[in-house]
Amino acid sequence: MRIFVAIVISLCMLVSGAQGQTPKDEGAIRIMRSGSQPSRQGSAENFTGSVRVDPLFLATAPARASGFLVTFEPGARTAWHTHPLGQILIVTAGTGRVQRWGDPVEEIRQGDVVWIPPGQKHWHGAAPNSSMAHIAIVEQLDGKTVEWMEKVSDAQYGAPLHSQGASTDTGAKPRPSQGAIPDLAPKFAELTDDVLYGDVWERPELSKRDRSLVTVAALIALNRPEQLRPHLIRARENGVTQQELIETITHLAFYCGWPNAVNAINVAKEVFSKK
Repeated sequence: MRIFVAIVISLCMLVSGAQGQTPKDEGAIRIMRSGSQPSRQGSAENFTGSVRVDPLFLATAPARASGFLVTFEPGARTAWHTHPLGQILIVTAGTGRVQRWGDPVEEIRQGDVVWIPPGQKHWHGAAPNSSMAHIAIVEQLDGKTVEWMEKVSDAQYGAPLHSQGASTDTGAKPRPSQGAIPDLAPKFAELTDDVLYGDVWERPELSKRDRSLVTVAALIALNRPEQLRPHLIRARENGVTQQELIETITHLAFYCGWPNAVNAINVAKEVFSKK
């Protein structure tokens, strides 16, 4: 009898303990805080150059989509690869390149969204003189999201962009300095295009994005609104965001004076309203 009573008491204690535990809510919202996911360098086997991969979310059944923030330094890119269910790229910063096997290289910029269909051999990465970051979203098929292939050669990476290839348009191509220097001074325009834009801006020591920030900052400090206008446009084209340009003007107000910053803000307002 004592043994039976002991068993009953033990069972009651187990039931009571189980009822006192709070079951995990599988349907609860989960927040992955910024910086909480481990970052890693892109594998040298699958990437060329410096690449950082930050996991954003991983597939949890029954869902099968995963997302990653991938940051490429200038000249860095993936190897050729395919995805069994395709891939979406959302460019969040800078200027980059993407190419499907057999197609010309396409340029991609901040704000662009790229859809790569299932099974298409392709690569993507940064431009030669600009870093690029994108969010990559892929889905699993039988536990697999990607099939890696050979590296992208320098010749493949350096091929002309689609917009730079042969064209049936016989019209003259706009000069890089078109917005700043009129045709009235052809030699001055030629020197500016060949030396400043053709040589200095193409040097690899600074990305075009960084050169734009330096140039914009100098023109704000010198209070040159007419020259600032085309360089704000160029800065946007080189991957500098509107918020970064406004912050640059705000910061420089303390160094080069309020009037210079006010003039720069008015020029920026005009440029941004025409985007």
